[in-house]
Amino acid sequence: MALNLHLLRLFATVVRTGSFSRAAEALRISQPAVSKGVRDFELQVGCRLLDRTSRGVVPTREGKALVRHAESLFAAERAAEDELLALRSLDSGSLRIGASTTIATYMVADYLGLFHRQFPGIELHLVIANTRGVADLMLAHEIDIALVEGPVEDKELRCEAWRTDVMGLIVGAQHRWASARSIDGVALKEETLIVREPGSGSREVVAQALIDAGIEPKTLEIGSTEAIKQAVAAGLGVSIVSTATVGDQLKLGRLKSVAIRDLAIERTLWQLKVPDRIDSPAARAFEKIIRQ
Repeated sequence: MALNLHLLRLFATVVRTGSFSRAAEALRISQPAVSKGVRDFELQVGCRLLDRTSRGVVPTREGKALVRHAESLFAAERAAEDELLALRSLDSGSLRIGASTTIATYMVADYLGLFHRQFPGIELHLVIANTRGVADLMLAHEIDIALVEGPVEDKELRCEAWRTDVMGLIVGAQHRWASARSIDGVALKEETLIVREPGSGSREVVAQALIDAGIEPKTLEIGSTEAIKQAVAAGLGVSIVSTATVGDQLKLGRLKSVAIRDLAIERTLWQLKVPDRIDSPAARAFEKIIRQ
């Protein structure tokens, strides 16, 4: 038997106030509505819950047992309301952000700092995975925000454009192109191009741009942008990576940036969402920051 919680509330209020009239006043409804509600509730549970006396109404033995449970239930309800209020005011709670590797390593830190300064009571968690991994985490409801480097073909997700990222060619300081300001794209056919692992958004964007240009270089697969930069600096090949990832090595002179005259590669970075999912207040606040 599923209890009617509205009727349970009417009954518990009558017990708490000691009369139908005071319960009606507390609930801001008519006294006949309270009386009818309690009668309907007694019919539902199959026993008398209140004794009407000259001194007012008092609960029966069954009524006393039920009202104890009602008090616990409504206390839990108030606690839930209080917690939701705290979350709405962003004074406490947590936010889990999933980001693909390049975004997490080089782009998201400033946004996290802005959010933390505005909402220091929110505990932040950053989960790093490749694009497909972040998508899977979002579908599993294990993260609140999903930022990835490539669009995801999944009917259960909605992809929204977030920002544009420029991809650029990098070579080692001793490479034959190191002093060149630009090269022809076809020259890449003569080089080993170091690429990320399958599933990486950056790899897919670069691969598609090269296919469209009719360029098929030899490739060497390395699983992280940091490792790719080290490999390029060591002379193992060249790479096309997000320009946001190489500032430190360019300043140190270990890498050189070379323009490709006939091949401009830009990519859209994406935010993944689950349609009809209600975002938490913290997630909405973070989204506002990253889209400013």
